[in-house]
This record gives sequence, C-alpha cells and structure tokens, in this order.
Amino acid sequence: MQGSPLSLKVLIASPLEAEHVKTIAATDPRVEVLHEPDLLPTPRYTADHVGVRPGLAEPELRRWRDLLAQADISFDFDWWEPARMPANCPELRWVQATSAGIGQFVDRHGLAGSDLVFTTAAGTHAGPLAEFALMGVLHFVKGVPDLRRWQARRHWERYTTRSLAGSRVVVVGLGGIGRRVAEVFAALSARVVGVGRPGREYDVPGLAEARSFTEIREALTGADALVLACPLTDETRGLIGLAELAALAPGAVVVNIARGPVIDEPALVDALSSGRLGGACLDVFAEEPLPARSPLWAMDNVIVSPHSASTVDAENALLTELFTDNLRRWLAGRPLRNVFDREKGY
Repeated sequence: MQGSPLSLKVLIASPLEAEHVKTIAATDPRVEVLHEPDLLPTPRYTADHVGVRPGLAEPELRRWRDLLAQADISFDFDWWEPARMPANCPELRWVQATSAGIGQFVDRHGLAGSDLVFTTAAGTHAGPLAEFALMGVLHFVKGVPDLRRWQARRHWERYTTRSLAGSRVVVVGLGGIGRRVAEVFAALSARVVGVGRPGREYDVPGLAEARSFTEIREALTGADALVLACPLTDETRGLIGLAELAALAPGAVVVNIARGPVIDEPALVDALSSGRLGGACLDVFAEEPLPARSPLWAMDNVIVSPHSASTVDAENALLTELFTDNLRRWLAGRPLRNVFDREKGY
C-alpha cells in the first residue's frame, strides 16, 4: 500500500539525463534510484523515451531483470517487455508514464487488468501543444503557403489575409491540453467554443461556450478552425467524419494534436483536396509513421509533423518535476496527480 516505507526503490526505465536522475534521488532520503544507462535504449533526440533498443547479451539482460525485480516504482514502462511488467516486477506498485495518452499502450500490452497504478504526463505537454496549434492555424490564416511560393519565385504581390481575432475556434477535449489551447486562442481574441464529455461542467478561462461530444456537429457549424486535443476513447474514435468536416466554414483549418483515429483521415484528405478546407496541421495520424503512399505528404495545404509537437528541450525537466511531486505525495500517502482511469481510457 501507499505510505511511508523505510526505503523506496525507483527504477529509471527509459532514457533520462543524469541531472534529472539526481533530482529524483534527492526527493527524499527514503528514495533509492535504480539507474543503469547502459541497459537503456539510446535516445535519438532530446526527451526521446523510446530510443534505439540496446542489443543486450545475457549477462546484461540478467542485470536488467534484477533491476525490474527490485523496483517498487518505475519511471516509465519497461522498454524490454512492458506486457510482462506485473510478472517481471513483483514489487512494483506504480508506473509514472512519460506520455499523456497511454490508453492504447496499456490496452495493447494487456496491462489494464493489472493491479498497478499508472499516472500520466498530462499537463507537461500543454504549453508546447498549444503553441503548435496556434502555429498551425496562423500558418494558414495568414497565408504562409502563398508567401513561401511567391518568395521562391521572387514574386511581389500585395494581398489580404484573414484575422484570427473574432474567428470561431472549436477546441475538442478540455483536459490540460485543451484548456491551454483555449486560453491561448482566447488571448488573441478568438471566440473559443469548447467540446467535452457529456454531463461535465467546464470552468475554462477564455471559453465563450461549452458543448458536449453529443453536440459536436452544432459546435462545429460555421467554425473557422478546429483543434482536436482529446484522448482516444470509444467515445472519440471517428468523432470527426465527413459530416463534421462539412459543418466547418469554407476555408477552415483543422489541427490534430489528439490521436489519428479521432478523425476520418480519408474524409479529411477529400475535404483538403477539394479546397473545402483551407488547411490542416497534423501531428498524429491513423497509421504512424505516416506511410509514404499517403496523399497528405504532397499536399500544399497540409503540415505533416512526425508526432513530435509535444517534444521540447525542457520536457524532461517538466516530467521530473511532475514525478518528484508525485513521489512526495506517494510517500505522504496523499492522492497522486494524473492517475490513469481504466474505464475512461485516460
């Protein structure tokens, strides 16, 4: 049970800089950190928690198994055999994930039925994702694709753009990310309509109106921009289809920082190809990596981002701050932040 043990063994299960490991170790005298970087994947970029898997020989694998067997708490899921964490980690009680959306991962590896507590990284990515969403909308609202084409041809032509101020922006998903997106767009005088779960009341700064998923089409009618920031659940899978895209204003911009299956991708391609939509800024896709055959790659009115919009150079510092706060809560017997709800899927 959660409480005040004499010692608490914390496994660092994905790549993390030494400075952040030291911060975790200094959280409390009862914390003992298990960290062997040579047994972990090699990060490809800053804050890469997947990395390149190491080719461990049997002696190194035995060392990793021994660390797994000792861990009371794990910073991230086991890179080696995540599905076997309940068996390989008999002392384990809690996993702090490095991602906000872990529902698909937990289901895919059969961990939903375990007794483990999972906490997510919800909130740590809100700022970067809100910046990305703003960039994506402004890119098309201010006519950047035309500017780039004219610059390449050394062509000078006066032109008129649209204004974000006064436009109707619909934000689907009102968790930490959606709230931050709403605040950012409202700060630039957009009229922000939020869409969240039925039966909930949302007190979000800058929100002009709130509706439920069941009213999605009414919320989207005449909208100039749509930002998807919701988790992928049974309720949100395929939430945005042909009819929902058709409800948007002509020339509207779609930004997806949620998960690919939230939107009907073929319907999105059709709406972009026909010119019905002004543009799309996409960080997530139905299939990742985005296949080379996808028409989205070659479309001038699409920004393709390789599921990296949330990854910034400060991410590991933010994750460490969240984790150490949760460690102190765990030791004090207080509720943890961002506990994953198996029924809701986030």
